[in-house]
Amino acid sequence: MKNTSSDYKPIENYGIIGDLHTVALVGMDGSIDFMCFPHFDSPSVFAAILDHEKGGRFRLAPVLEGARHSQLYLPDTNILLSRFLSDAGVAEVSDFMVVEQEREHPHTLVRRAKTVRGEVRFRVICEPRFDYARAEHRVEQREGEVLFISEGDDGTTLRLRTPVPLRIRDGAALAEFTLGAGETAAFVLEEVKPGESSPSANPDYVSGAFKDTMNFWRRWVAQSTYRGRWREMVNRSALVLKLLTSQPHGSLVAAPTFGLPEQIGGERNWDYRYTWIRDASFTLYGLMRLGFTDEAADFMAWLADRCGELESNGPLQIMYGLDGRHTLTEETLPHLEGYMGSSPVRIGNGAYNQLQLDIYGELMDSVYLYNKYGKPISHDLWMNLVPVVDWVCDHWQRPDEGIWEVRGGKQEFLYSRLMCWVAVDRALRLAQKRSFPGPLERWRGVRDEIYRDIFKHFWDPEGEAFVQHKGSKTLDASNLLMPMVKFVGPTDPRWLSTLRAIEEELVDDSLVYRYRTAEAAADGLMGEEGTFSMCSFWYVECLARAGDLQKARFYFEKMLGYANHLGLYAEELGPSGHHLGNFPQAFTHLALISAAYDLNRRLSAEEHVVQRRV
Repeated sequence: MKNTSSDYKPIENYGIIGDLHTVALVGMDGSIDFMCFPHFDSPSVFAAILDHEKGGRFRLAPVLEGARHSQLYLPDTNILLSRFLSDAGVAEVSDFMVVEQEREHPHTLVRRAKTVRGEVRFRVICEPRFDYARAEHRVEQREGEVLFISEGDDGTTLRLRTPVPLRIRDGAALAEFTLGAGETAAFVLEEVKPGESSPSANPDYVSGAFKDTMNFWRRWVAQSTYRGRWREMVNRSALVLKLLTSQPHGSLVAAPTFGLPEQIGGERNWDYRYTWIRDASFTLYGLMRLGFTDEAADFMAWLADRCGELESNGPLQIMYGLDGRHTLTEETLPHLEGYMGSSPVRIGNGAYNQLQLDIYGELMDSVYLYNKYGKPISHDLWMNLVPVVDWVCDHWQRPDEGIWEVRGGKQEFLYSRLMCWVAVDRALRLAQKRSFPGPLERWRGVRDEIYRDIFKHFWDPEGEAFVQHKGSKTLDASNLLMPMVKFVGPTDPRWLSTLRAIEEELVDDSLVYRYRTAEAAADGLMGEEGTFSMCSFWYVECLARAGDLQKARFYFEKMLGYANHLGLYAEELGPSGHHLGNFPQAFTHLALISAAYDLNRRLSAEEHVVQRRV
């Protein structure tokens, strides 16, 4: 049977839970429609969000005719509560993944059904589809548990443990059961490891794991030093970024999903379950601003390993696997329909071998900031960075695929050139601050050459704006970072005229397009796309830095209204405000943090000046 668009829930109707190894997307209707297991980049076991019929799901929900659905996080945690309300009764489903730090990780998902009022009948179905729904599996039923055993190459075995009697049908476990007011029933889904016992067999496991998980998240977010405006949204963004962090490796995924479309029915469907140097470096910056230096230290160690791998003064890759692996071969999954028919569904990412020169600027900026606000970087890291900066000095003029990873041919992009300037500038600042050795005179000469090149070849005197790439008159939202990386002053006349041009061409109320697809460098793909939420937050920060604080605040708070019911953002927003692209996206949440931090600081300073005058 072919899926219909009504089978699919809006992307924004999901919450996210995780254990710092992987995540699951939980719909407002109580259905887990996406989970890769046991790691972010492992094959999926639930992927109904990409194919309603074939993908697999784990649904736990009450049978309440006409029930109203709501969803919330327990404050300062990543424990999700889905609530169902009707005249016949009130029911809840709580979902979390257990975070373990001291012992071997069990990779455990816990779901608990509860009746709050009345007597409520629940229905549960757990139907995994292993290896991206490519592998068959068999089921073994035992007392109090069911084993789902993949017969594919992944070799995964899942155990569903519950006191509720289950029946097996077509490889799925199903049940209907009734709970009276105050009664609960738990379901624990976990990885089975041969010869290892599971703590979930303990009758008090669920209640104990719930308390431990709640305490973990509350202790973690309590480390935040942010005390300004919009604190709840800032902390939620921080909690999202932490969920996208790999505990064993210290790396961060750009987003925990694959295949969610940038245009419904289109082909812009990518796999974001990897570590981009760019995204991770910006994420590091966002977390450091809030005082989360442990995450910064872990990522610095991961980054040092990647720099240490370089041979013969070669370039870094733009992205790596979470464990640092280099090859991320892209392939399609033709048996999956794709979200609302958006195909092809891709896993892996062919852009991993692209040349994107901007990554060196984000890398060196994050190292510079970590050295300033975290801990002094090591001698070994510096010695590994010197050849990286030398490589930038030799290659900064090369055409590349740019920040947006165009697949229609290389160009000389302004943003790439800008971030090469940042790379060399931050290397010079670090060397001078720490008295590190290096070819400083050469670096200084290259930095100034890049600066002059940008003003000579990327300034359009007719349009009075900096352009996307050499020889074009196209505007690009990535240029909004020019004042934010301190290349140009936020009130410089050339920048203010560029900002006005971007407002006229790319800004729609508070929403910002990254570029106009019909005019920009060809990206090799069909179709249009939505507005990019991270660009919208960049725009807010540019307004604030330019001194237009009230306009910045107005647009920032309007952007907060585009978050979903839990404060989460996908990559893009469609014409009707619906979320598009992989979800949730780290870049959007870190841009929110950065904009909130800067805007709050400037508003507080302005208020202080007014109070002094009074």
